[in-house]
Amino acid sequence: MAEKEVAFKKTVSKLLNSFFKEEKTKLSGNAALLMAEMLKVFVQEAAQRSLKQADTEDCDQVDIEHLEKILPQLLLDF
Repeated sequence: MAEKEVAFKKTVSKLLNSFFKEEKTKLSGNAALLMAEMLKVFVQEAAQRSLKQADTEDCDQVDIEHLEKILPQLLLDF
């Protein structure tokens, strides 16, 4: 696993652990890896859909408005 992937997995693990209410609750390495992969796919899909939306509107660059337009359907798809 690349150094960036390890750092991202650690960040996801810390983020998820910060939401656990009980100290007994633990996150397995596989669960953290799966969640990191899901987040990576989610962000890639958001970027691709935002780019497609910008192209549809004949824009030269992707802006936050493009993300806002695709976000409802993206969330439903995930």
